[in-house]
Amino acid sequence: MTASTAANEPAATGGHPQRWLILGVICLAQLTVLLDNTVLSVAIPSLTAELHASTSDIQWMINAYSLVQSGLLLTAGNAADRYGRKKLLALGLALFGLGSLTAGLAGSTAQLIAARAGMGVGGALLMTTTLAVVMQIFDDSQRVKAIAVWATIGSLGFAAGPLIGGAILNHFWWGAIFLVNLPVAVIGLVAVLKLVPESKNPQGERPDLLGALLSTIGMASVVYAIISGPTHGWTSAQVLVPAAIGVAVLAAFAWWELRIPYPMLDMHFFRNQKFVGAVAGAILVMLGMGGSLFLLTQHLQFVLGYEPLEAGLRMAPLALTIVVLNLSGIGPKLVMKIGTPPAVALGLSLVAAGLTSIAVLGGGTDGSYGGMLLGLVLMGAGIALSNPAMANAIMSAIPPEKAGVGAGVNGTLAEFGNGLGVAILGAVLNARFAALVTVTATSLPAALAAAGSDVERAQIHDAFASGLQTSQLVGAVAVFAGGLVAAALLKRAERAEERAKQHEMAA
Repeated sequence: MTASTAANEPAATGGHPQRWLILGVICLAQLTVLLDNTVLSVAIPSLTAELHASTSDIQWMINAYSLVQSGLLLTAGNAADRYGRKKLLALGLALFGLGSLTAGLAGSTAQLIAARAGMGVGGALLMTTTLAVVMQIFDDSQRVKAIAVWATIGSLGFAAGPLIGGAILNHFWWGAIFLVNLPVAVIGLVAVLKLVPESKNPQGERPDLLGALLSTIGMASVVYAIISGPTHGWTSAQVLVPAAIGVAVLAAFAWWELRIPYPMLDMHFFRNQKFVGAVAGAILVMLGMGGSLFLLTQHLQFVLGYEPLEAGLRMAPLALTIVVLNLSGIGPKLVMKIGTPPAVALGLSLVAAGLTSIAVLGGGTDGSYGGMLLGLVLMGAGIALSNPAMANAIMSAIPPEKAGVGAGVNGTLAEFGNGLGVAILGAVLNARFAALVTVTATSLPAALAAAGSDVERAQIHDAFASGLQTSQLVGAVAVFAGGLVAAALLKRAERAEERAKQHEMAA
């Protein structure tokens, strides 16, 4: 009996007999990675003071992790399918733990940037193998619920990073935000080795080394261009050159994948309407969520004057709503009851309504929080519905033996959508802000520093709030329209599957 069949043998009773305990271990590993995506933001003042980090250093500390992780997601997923998901999950935990130790003890900015890049390698392995293992140990009857729990931990990690980071920095030095990963990594590694069953692609496909290289360079270049846009300007050489390289390399990757017998990413997946619809929805929900949270964090701190920890607490209702709806089973039950296309349409409509509420009711400078609270709750409900439905649609459209690649696609879409959201909504905000302020500055802190009076500073705050409102409304329209398109594609795919089944039965 092979490892892959052994992992799937008890599917008649819901999956692996210890599936929920294994899911808990997986979620613990995933939470560590996702916390590290956001926890560093609250340590920026400490790093600037203690390591004498420049603005460029800070950007690379943040971006080294996300660039390496996003660039390696497809490669990591493919490696997990070929060499074993348990092995790569354990390796990811070990690399992440070692990177965290190095980062916590770093004595210079260069050491910290290098450590963050190493953590990105471990993060890519963890992000792909965790979802791939979920697909192996749960059968169809419980998979949506399991993916909902997995997605909930993702949202919790995204929102809880600033809270946890702020609490740690209130009592310890900046290195502690990395060292707290160590006990989690050790516990997770022991639990993975003891509990998680091994599974891999039984076909033992040959590695696609050129495809891995092209996908890594292409994705890293595109993500770097998106990250650099707000800083250097969208028409600058620092943005256009990596963007052009990324697009060209990804085109070469697609051409190569279509012409080899064992592709890393089967491009024929994009002919599957279910896959395309879920891809579109996944990008759009992350566009709205990532972009709006990026802007709201600035609004809470720069306009309303909250400290980082206070701002994080006021963002918490978003994550709490997702946790309550999914861990209580309400979200997965609703998805199973109404179906994937309606769940995606309803979920993204709620996200759009939340963005609209924040823009219309909670985007001003008067300090009101009610409209923002309503918007965060609506967005949380929408994400609780749409994220598990879309992740399940993506993974179910890909053969089980390629679950690692499917997880890599899902993770890549999340990174791309998040970066795109920050870029697009940030560009709308900056354009509106620049059109309204009289001082020659492109950011709120710079404009406030250049202001000559309290009246002028108040006008600058109002201009930023107006830009925030405009950007949230643009995001709402994009998410709502995209949700309808994604749902329509998913519905058409379901009808095509039903017709194919009827044809088979008739034959």
